[in-house]
Formats: sequence, structure tokens, C-alpha cells
Amino acid sequence: MRNIVHRHLGKVVAGTAIAVAGTAVMVAVTLPGTAGADEGGTRAGRSVPQSAAAGAGAAGAGGRAVAPGVVEAAPSEGRKGEGRDPLTDDELQRAEKIALSRQLFSSSESVDGERGPERLGVDLAEPDSDDAGGPEAPRRADVTFYDYGDDTLVTRTVDLGTGTVVATGTQHGVQPPLSRAEKAEAAGLLIADALGAGLKADYRDATGKALTSPDQLQLSGAVYRAAPGAQPAVLDKCGEHRCVRLFPKIKNGPWVDARSLVIDLSARKVARLGH
Repeated sequence: MRNIVHRHLGKVVAGTAIAVAGTAVMVAVTLPGTAGADEGGTRAGRSVPQSAAAGAGAAGAGGRAVAPGVVEAAPSEGRKGEGRDPLTDDELQRAEKIALSRQLFSSSESVDGERGPERLGVDLAEPDSDDAGGPEAPRRADVTFYDYGDDTLVTRTVDLGTGTVVATGTQHGVQPPLSRAEKAEAAGLLIADALGAGLKADYRDATGKALTSPDQLQLSGAVYRAAPGAQPAVLDKCGEHRCVRLFPKIKNGPWVDARSLVIDLSARKVARLGH
């Protein structure tokens, strides 16, 4: 298998680290593996005919249907932590249910076009200055969502004791780390796009099988931000839009160098960075 990979994949990302230095932003990414990849570039990094890319772009340019859904009532308190203890599993679930009001659910959109915002994370909130250090300080959680309907980061602070939302904040142009679901959606868009032909060829060379689903890959990724004139025009809104640079790994195989490709999750488009 090792000989097949090195002969056909060219440059797989097998070193202990790579410096992801795009024309817009530098991101340091540490990847496991062994040194010794050559300098040829994997098929995932090669160009494809413009006609093929145009056809895939037209297929993905349509709007996304938003499916109906239901918001459940906040669960019972369950197991609770104390003071500055990490949030328990029960508290994590309770915080998310409290934060996701019917209004927020019905007016927002997730990464895959479903109704409801994309959940990014739940963290123990910093105590108010009046409460800091007090044994009776309320347990609060910050719940963050991303609304793909209008590219808004929504943060809701939940009081776990009273079961209420005590603060809500919205921000544009703020891009926290990607969720697992977002990386999987980005991989799905890449696999379906003409620019994903190289990745699929690399996968077939390494495994003898077709790549049809993100579940066949181990995925790391980083948010990509645009700089004026530093990338194709189709990516100029990255930063306002939620854009991803993926670092896919073939399960039980090598990392594939796909650093030249960026997936705009907001516009659902894939583009190649210049060299």
C-alpha cells in the first residue's frame, strides 16, 4: 500500500506539520504521519477542465429547500456541576435546549440547509464580577450557533438554575472554529464538485474504492478568510461567509494535500486558490 500511495498520489501530507500559508491568511496545522513525501502535488491539488467545473457549479448554484422541524421543551435539570466545574452532559443538553427558542429555530438555517441554526459549541460562561468566587454564583452557559441564513454568529447565555436566556449577542464576520458537521458538509460539497476529482482519484489509488461520502475520510479543517485581491473573486466574501480549507486523511492511509481548494459553505461553492 505504501508503494502505491507514493507512486500515484505524489505529494501526500505526511510530515509532522504543514504551514498553511494562503494568499489571505496563515494557519498552522499539525498533522500526524511520517516524513518523506515528495514534491509532486496530489491530484487533489491539480486543475480540472473549466467545462467540468462550470457544470458542477451550475448544479450546486440552486437554492436550498428548508425542511420543517420541531423545537423540544428544555429538559429537566439532571446532573449538575458546582461552581466552576466543567458543564456536565446533562447541563450541556439543557443549555442547548433552553437557548434554541422557537423564534431562533424557525428563522435560521443550518449548514446543510435545514431549519434551525448550526450548533457550534456550549461553554461555561464567565461569572459576572459580582458573582465571581461566590459559592451561590449562578451556573451559566454560553451557547453559540451559526445562522447560515444570514451569516450571523449567535451567542446566547443561559442561566441553568432558572432555565432562562439572560443575554443574546449577534455578530457578523466572526468565524469561530468549525464543527464536525461543518467539516463533513464541506467534504461532501468537495466530493460532489468537479474540483474534487483529484481527491477522488487519490482515494481510489490508495484504496481501490470509490470515494462517495465524507464518512470515508478523517477530516481536519480551518476557517479561511479572504484578503482583497488575494484569491479568486468567488472567494472574496470568505470571512463574511463561512469558508473552509480541508485537510482530508484517507482512513488507515495518508493525508491528501487539498490546501489549494476552499469551500464556501455559505454560498455552497468550491474554488481553487492561485499558486
